[in-house]
Amino acid sequence: MASTIDLRRADQRFHTRAGWLDSKHSFSFSHHWDPANTHFGLLLVSNDDIVAPGTGFETHPHRDMEIITWVLDGGLVHQDSEGHNGVIYPGLAQRMSAGTGILHSEKNDSWTLTGEPRHQDPVRFIQMWTLPDAAGIVPGYEQLDINDQLSQGGWTTLASGMGKHANQRAIGIRQKHAALHVARMRPEETLELATAPFVHLYVARGEAAVEGAGLLHEGDALRITAAEGQRVTAGPDGAELLQWEMTAALD
Repeated sequence: MASTIDLRRADQRFHTRAGWLDSKHSFSFSHHWDPANTHFGLLLVSNDDIVAPGTGFETHPHRDMEIITWVLDGGLVHQDSEGHNGVIYPGLAQRMSAGTGILHSEKNDSWTLTGEPRHQDPVRFIQMWTLPDAAGIVPGYEQLDINDQLSQGGWTTLASGMGKHANQRAIGIRQKHAALHVARMRPEETLELATAPFVHLYVARGEAAVEGAGLLHEGDALRITAAEGQRVTAGPDGAELLQWEMTAALD
C-alpha cells in the first residue's frame, strides 16, 4: 500500500470561541460536525485550547475514553471524582481513563491549590482522546514529568499501550494499537516519523518541514496512511511536535 499524506492547515480547523475559551478542533467536536472528519486512525479528538485565568471547564462526565492532556503554556488544574487533583504544567504527561464513568474539571486557577498569588496568564494545552481497546474498565489516572527526557532531544514516548513501549513509555493507555510521541526539536534538527499504518503529526509550536509534505507551521497537522518513516526537520526556531503512531483504525 502506497503512503498517502493529507495536510490539514491550522486555518482549516473548527474554531470555538467564547469569552473564556479559544479552542481549535482537528476533528468534529461539540456543535461542529462534519461526517467526513470524525477521526483519523484511532484518534477522535485533538483540541488546541487556550483558557483564560480564573475560568475553565466545570465538572463534566466522560465514559470509555482515554484522554491525554499536554500543556504548552501555564498551569491547568485537574480534579476528578476519583480523588485526583493537581496542576498540569509543561512537560508533565497526564492521562485519565474514563472507563465505566468519571467526573472531572479542568480550570486555570492554580492558585486555589498552590496558595500562590492569583495570576493573569492564560493556559494553553492540547487534549487528545482515543477509545480504549476494552469497554467498561476501571477509571484511572497517571502522570509523569518528562522534561529531562525531552531535553535530551529526539522522540520521547509520552503515552502508549503498545507492548514494544512497555519499558520506555512515560504513561500507559488502554489502547494496544496506539502510542503518542513528543519531541522538542532544536533548530534544524531532523528526526524520522514512525513507520506505521497510521501516523498523525501535529505541530504544537514552531514550524517543521516534512518529507513529501513541505513546510508545516504551528497548528498544522498531517494524516499519513502507510507511513514510511518520513523525515521531519525543525525550522530555524525549533519545533514542538506531537506524533500519534497507530496500527489500527476505527471502523
